[in-house]
Amino acid sequence: MKAVLFDMDGVLFDSERAVRAAWREVAAELGLEGIDEVFLRCVGVNIRGTEGILRRAYPALDFEDFDTRVRARFRARWGGGRLPVKPGAREILTALRERGIPLALASSTRTETVRSELDEAGLLVFFDAVVGGDMVARSKPDPEIFLAAAALLGTAPADCFVIEDSFNGVRAAHAGGFRTVMVPDLLSPDAEMAEKADAIRPDLFAARDWLLARL
Repeated sequence: MKAVLFDMDGVLFDSERAVRAAWREVAAELGLEGIDEVFLRCVGVNIRGTEGILRRAYPALDFEDFDTRVRARFRARWGGGRLPVKPGAREILTALRERGIPLALASSTRTETVRSELDEAGLLVFFDAVVGGDMVARSKPDPEIFLAAAALLGTAPADCFVIEDSFNGVRAAHAGGFRTVMVPDLLSPDAEMAEKADAIRPDLFAARDWLLARL
């Protein structure tokens, strides 16, 4: 193992539930039905991919208005460092850094938001590279974002582990030739995830122990 790449939402932050709550509130205001199923299809997808999924589900939707409302609702409730950090996040990052393992963050969220939320939580200092969803042309499940992060670390995919919670993230890592540890969040792993992930662990403490055993 020469490097570890982390997803952010649902892995380091308990943010997927917070975002889903904002989606539900805005959807209720706009009269959008079936928003939970649509939201789950967007987990792990960048803003362009999310826009495409929403426009197909709700052809009359003003996506820019929806996105603006959701982000404002989310920041009002969780901005300024209030976003909950997942149990074990600081511990796994600290353990890997203490052993000299380079770390990168590869998130489908906008880079500015990624850096801001990591900084507010005191986690930005752990990372040697940060790649946001607006820095790549193709969204997960395409592996482009992980390949870009590995390139910034100067590490081949086969020498990197990826920590992911989403189906699209695991698919992206597997497609790129990375070794993958799935730590499920909103979605329980199925047969596809069991086949594509090298390990499935219930939390970041267990993921830490699994990784450290492979140093």
